[in-house]
Amino acid sequence: MMSSENSLNELIRLASRAKIYDLEPVRYPGMPFFPTQAPGYMYFLHRRHSDSQADSGKHLTSGTSGMINSADHVGTHVDALCHIAYEGKLLGTTPVTNDLEWRHGYKKYGAETLPPLILPGIMLDVPALKGVDVLPEGYAITVEDIEDCCKRENVNIAKDEAVLVRTGYARFWKEPVKYLRAAGLSKEANQMLADKGVKVIGADNLAIDPSVPSEPGKERPHHAHEYCLPQKGIYLLETMSLEPLSEDKCYRFLLVCLPLKFQGATAGWARPIAMRL
Repeated sequence: MMSSENSLNELIRLASRAKIYDLEPVRYPGMPFFPTQAPGYMYFLHRRHSDSQADSGKHLTSGTSGMINSADHVGTHVDALCHIAYEGKLLGTTPVTNDLEWRHGYKKYGAETLPPLILPGIMLDVPALKGVDVLPEGYAITVEDIEDCCKRENVNIAKDEAVLVRTGYARFWKEPVKYLRAAGLSKEANQMLADKGVKVIGADNLAIDPSVPSEPGKERPHHAHEYCLPQKGIYLLETMSLEPLSEDKCYRFLLVCLPLKFQGATAGWARPIAMRL
């Protein structure tokens, strides 16, 4: 029987040999966001090295710092469980009352309660399955697409694991108009993943669901946010870059995602990585 010290050494050995994939795109002023998340993201440099030097001209060292003005659902993030209520309740049990929400955030299920997400994961490369770089605008990924991806990649969807779904729209991260028309998971596909008992659903778009309706005149689906998050407690990891995994055909990995602990916030910013052991 392996001792705890030997187990730790083996874990360190595996981690040191792992290939690391950074799954967060760069945050920048003007990056894509839904209109409901205005003002988006802005960074202001308010303390400069030149300020210190002009102060006295004698400093050998100087410091600089800035301010961030951003909505919490802009950039790569994990939705907190307070983000969506269904039929007036969080997680199907907690009524949304005036006592629960106040100007500094939520008194329950805020981003500070998001756990570290360290778990096995798979990436389903739907564009590669279909022989394209990017899925059509608003395309709703089907259950059949997911099943075919699993067969093609020789992976299985397992309970308490993470499923990351590539649409190809991460390549439009610097083209917000195109990025805001991304494909996403259909209602049936979300339901399938929920039924499998997954713990995390992630995608390279703004909201797991398609960003626009697939057909003119129809409403955009919101099933991940109507069902997976508020009723099943599945964590939604949004606005990822899955291109590095696609380029290396890396379909199975260890996902490491540490959401920032903003008290009472409706999302925790995150920099997820995938470790190919």
